Amino acid sequence: MIIKSASTLVAEALKEIKTISPEEALEKLNNDTCNLIDIRDVRELERLGRIEKSSHIPRGMLEFWMDPDSQYFKDGKIDMNKEMVLFCAGGLRSALATKTLQSMGFKNICHVEGGFGSMQVSGFKVVK
Repeated sequence: MIIKSASTLVAEALKEIKTISPEEALEKLNNDTCNLIDIRDVRELERLGRIEKSSHIPRGMLEFWMDPDSQYFKDGKIDMNKEMVLFCAGGLRSALATKTLQSMGFKNICHVEGGFGSMQVSGFKVVK
């Protein structure tokens, strides 16, 4: 049996999704033109803090929270008229998550290169 590695899946996703810089994400957030979505685990948020004005949707629940037909759908959690900008700790999980949401039919979506690590040093306010 041959399986694809996680790094292969990420590389394939990166070819099909839009990636933006932390600076571009900050501009979108400051202009209120996006939903900044943190998909990190709750333990990561507790340990490292979170980006101010971001919404938390854990990676493990993303597809269910975003599916209007799911019993777990979080109506009103994000503004569906704005671009969705996903991030994780380093940009790998958010690449896969962005690809998954694209597969579900979401169009106005991207992820932040370098994730939380790069955002911390790019002007985002981190709150505990």
